[in-house]
Amino acid sequence: MKFIKKFGRDTKAATAIEYGLIAALIAVGLITTLGLVGGEVNTTFDKVKTGLSAANTKAP
Repeated sequence: MKFIKKFGRDTKAATAIEYGLIAALIAVGLITTLGLVGGEVNTTFDKVKTGLSAANTKAP
């Protein structure tokens, strides 16, 4: 019975769980943001690649 009372008063585990949830939320936000921005960056690099290819194939 003493163990159960002591376990109920311990707040360290609750704090660790809260920090874990915050870290998970931040990770989800980063993954979402990078996924959205990554597509736009990929499109930009494709345009640059196409422009460079076109510039290199033009006759002098």
